[in-house]
Amino acid sequence: MATLQESPPSLEALRNSLRSTPLLGLFAADPQRFSRLSFDWDGWLVDFSKERVTRDVIAALLREAEAANLSAWIAALFAGEKVNQSEGRPALHMALRQQDDTPVHVDGRDVLPAIRAAQARITALAGALRDGRRTGATGRPIRDVVHIGIGGSDLGPRLVCDALGAILPAGEHPPGVRFVSNVDPEHLTRALHGLDPATTLFVVVSKTFTTQETLANAAAARRWLQAGLPAGAAAGTHFVGVSSNVAAAESFGIAADDVLPMWDWVGGRYSLWSAVGLPIAIRLGPARFAELLAGAASVDRHFRSTPLESNLPVLLGLVGWWNARLLGHAERVVVPYAHALGLLPAFLQQLVLESNGKRVQRDGTPLTLPSCAALWGMTGTDGQHAFFQWLHQGLREAPVEFIVPLRAAHPAGTQQTLLVANALAQAQALLGGRDPGTIRGELAGKGLSAEALEAAIAARVCPGDRASTMILLPQLDARRLGQLLALYEHRTFVEAVLSGINCFDQFGVELGKTLAAPIIAALTDGSPLPAATDASTRGLVARVRAADAPAT
Repeated sequence: MATLQESPPSLEALRNSLRSTPLLGLFAADPQRFSRLSFDWDGWLVDFSKERVTRDVIAALLREAEAANLSAWIAALFAGEKVNQSEGRPALHMALRQQDDTPVHVDGRDVLPAIRAAQARITALAGALRDGRRTGATGRPIRDVVHIGIGGSDLGPRLVCDALGAILPAGEHPPGVRFVSNVDPEHLTRALHGLDPATTLFVVVSKTFTTQETLANAAAARRWLQAGLPAGAAAGTHFVGVSSNVAAAESFGIAADDVLPMWDWVGGRYSLWSAVGLPIAIRLGPARFAELLAGAASVDRHFRSTPLESNLPVLLGLVGWWNARLLGHAERVVVPYAHALGLLPAFLQQLVLESNGKRVQRDGTPLTLPSCAALWGMTGTDGQHAFFQWLHQGLREAPVEFIVPLRAAHPAGTQQTLLVANALAQAQALLGGRDPGTIRGELAGKGLSAEALEAAIAARVCPGDRASTMILLPQLDARRLGQLLALYEHRTFVEAVLSGINCFDQFGVELGKTLAAPIIAALTDGSPLPAATDASTRGLVARVRAADAPAT
């Protein structure tokens, strides 16, 4: 007699079965756990064996991906379909780093020729600045570049320049690059400190050329130039724009030939691959900017063509979604063991939280579970002497992602070995913890009273059983950094598809901007606040106005 085939266990059933099993118990039950849950690609290794998953969990997550039509969504993304449904746009930042000339169509038009033309302009402008051919109003070569943008127009290029441009090969002396994003005047003041207006160029980045903070900083920069240049000098020659609104940039005083394009099918947090990355080409050189793009393109090919079960962005997204949605972890911590990646957590905060911090699905249906975990972190080993105390002994578990380059860009003795060893040790400590019996043996013979001994043991116990993912890469160079950033971009998309949300809009960002307008008017010229303004905001506005009033 035929028997009914049992259906595979659900994610909920697998979660419930794992709740009572310590991570070390999973290792004991499966001696091959590391090899079964580690994945290689192009010199990268991603180890999920310390996560609260099994091969059965991965299989169930892959079924969930199939149910969410993940493969079809990946195909739609690369085909230029309007995956940003709320704004009726494709999300084709991958086209900016495409390595061949296969046509890329948006609304029936091949956009690749425009991309290649923009890249040629980036190369030409960066080359002219690097070899001193671009001069200011007085004829002197530009020696410093100040990039003015905010959000994605700032974080991406700033991260890359900080990661790869702090120490350049011998013989390279490109212009210095500084970044200004905050409308706080202190940010611009510090960036301009020590610069010469005659040899300073500003790159103003705003897709619409209406971004309030960016334009306020640009206007202040223009005043600084006009005050420092000879009377009648053309301050406009010290500006380059990156915008889709050429007319507005021209009205500001930037020549049309100095406005590089942006397209509405590239979101701000995905824009470093475009002309927004001009400071990268200036600081690192066009060749290394091209290496960055090529690295990202290699992940694009991997993501687009590799089966889901061995696809790194897919697997990272599945495990991240499992942690946030099924296991209920409200936070995830990213710790790069690379000083050069100090800005990576901030970059990922915008990428992940602006993309996936949503409350409704694509069709407007309310979410019943959070769409993503909060993200934070800093570099190791600094983090070990800060928040790792909370990770090891706090009452709430937060899965940790360790990002570890194995080879140093600038070796110095045994320091890289110490750095890598610390990363591995911290992951081991989160897994295994420190039990009372071990501590009791360590404190034996210290002469403590029974009461003091028990208190000392309690204070030192680390419960362990805390999850982490280890991401190893060969070294941190332009190609590998491009791969890393693209890996996280696509992982973010995977998690969005699983949650049924649109990761390419950000309407929550607009609310504060809308509400700021009447408050600015009230503080500037005393305009009345809207009738619906709450009492707290009214009181705070009154206090600010009173503080600005002249003393009597």
